[in-house]
Amino acid sequence: MVFIILFLFLGMCYSNSSISSNIELGKKYGKKVDSSISERPQYFANGFQFPIWRIITEAPCITPMKWGLIPHWFQGDPTEIASKTLNARIESISSKPSFSKLIESNRCIIPSNGFFEWQHQEKHKTPHFIYGKEDSILSMAGLWDEYVDASTGILIQSFTILTQEANAFMAEIHNVKKRMPVFLKDSAISGWLNGEQFSLIDFDNNAISLNAHPVDKSILLSANSNVAESQVPFSPSSTQYSIF
Repeated sequence: MVFIILFLFLGMCYSNSSISSNIELGKKYGKKVDSSISERPQYFANGFQFPIWRIITEAPCITPMKWGLIPHWFQGDPTEIASKTLNARIESISSKPSFSKLIESNRCIIPSNGFFEWQHQEKHKTPHFIYGKEDSILSMAGLWDEYVDASTGILIQSFTILTQEANAFMAEIHNVKKRMPVFLKDSAISGWLNGEQFSLIDFDNNAISLNAHPVDKSILLSANSNVAESQVPFSPSSTQYSIF
């Protein structure tokens, strides 16, 4: 528990949300949705608990996957590596064994209704909820893989979220690590999933309009954090941030 809280304070994209219905996701991405896929709202999802997410790939249907990428070749405790692969730096994925073979064929989109980051002000750490200003569903770029658990024979599909250098807006909030997820405009989704060649300049960290506000730390660190109140602006500080 202490380990999880420490990393939540440090930030990066370790906390996410997904509250869209299956119908909404299917319509946005042009995908079919199996009726068995859970659409239980994830108001606040802690990556270190490896939640199941509804992921968009080249496949015709939305695919449920576990957050925290487990490479197909990995031998050992899956949890150990998954805790280190919740995110992947876009600048270095080509040189990392866990990701280098996936960039051509195993790209994905992680739908998000907003994510959480911590702002550090001297000894104070304030969590913020960051969300789309124009689109309620943000498209985070990611990679996925599938792994067979040797002890159970169960196939596990899992993913990582790509991150990049923060823009001016995010650097003000996530002001220690100064990172942010790689977001894709709707017009870039098809090319990303189809494996089109890319360079780092293709990923404009100002591509998506964002809003943000402080939220209640006590809710995020509680045993009952997956509640709508986790995203509500926190008083008495009613600071509202906006980009564009």
